Amino acid sequence: MKKLTTLLSVLLFTAVMVAEVSPNQKDALTDLYIATNGDKWINTWDLDAPVATWHGVTVENDMVIAINLLFNNLNGTIPSSLSELRSLEKLELSFNKLSGTIPASIGNLTNLEVFAVNGNNITGEIPSSLGQLTALEQLHLSSNNLEGTIPISVAQLGNLEILNVFDNKLTGTIPYALSDNVNLKKLVIAENELTGSEAFASVLAFEQESDDNRFKNPILGAPAKTIIATEVNDDNN
Repeated sequence: MKKLTTLLSVLLFTAVMVAEVSPNQKDALTDLYIATNGDKWINTWDLDAPVATWHGVTVENDMVIAINLLFNNLNGTIPSSLSELRSLEKLELSFNKLSGTIPASIGNLTNLEVFAVNGNNITGEIPSSLGQLTALEQLHLSSNNLEGTIPISVAQLGNLEILNVFDNKLTGTIPYALSDNVNLKKLVIAENELTGSEAFASVLAFEQESDDNRFKNPILGAPAKTIIATEVNDDNN
C-alpha cells in the first residue's frame, strides 16, 4: 500500500511538472495578477503553486490556452505583457472593475478565439490591431466607455461570429464590411452614437426574404442613436 501511495504521488508530481509553463508565460500572468490587485480577487492565485492550479487558467501541453476570470473583482488595467501568451485561445475578463485601455499588443494573440471584457470601465478606442486576430470568433466589449469608431479591420475579421459593443460611446459610421461578413451571427451595437443603419436596411430586408434567412430580427433604430441587433442562424442562444 505504501508503494502504491508513493507511486501515485510521483505520478501526480510528474503530471503537475509536465503541465508547468515557461517563465515568460508565468511572468505575463503574474503581471495580470499584480496589475489588477490579485490579492483582492474573489478567487486569488498562489503564485508559488504551479500555474496549472491557478483559478481560471487552463494549461495544455505546457501552454496557457485560456483565462476565465469572470466576476472575480479584478480592479486595475490589462497589462500589455499578456501578449506573451501566444497560444491563448480565450481571454474572459468580463464583469470586473477593469479600467484603462485595451492594449494594442492584444492583437499579437493570433490564436485568440474569444476576447471578452463586458461590464468594466475600459476607456479609449477599440485598437485597430484587433484586426490581426484572424482566429477571433467572439468579441465582447459591451458596457464600457469605449470611444471612437468600430475599426474596419475588426469588421473584416473573416471568422468573427459575434460582435458585441453594446452600451459604449462609439461614434462614426457602422462599417459596411459587417454586412458582408458571411460568418457573423450576432451583431449588437445598440446604445452608441453610430450612424449608417440605412446602408444595412436593404441588406437585412433582402436576407430576410432569402431561403437561408441569414439575418433574423433586425432592429433599426431611433434618430438619436443607431440600434442594430441581429442574430443569424444561432439556435443555441
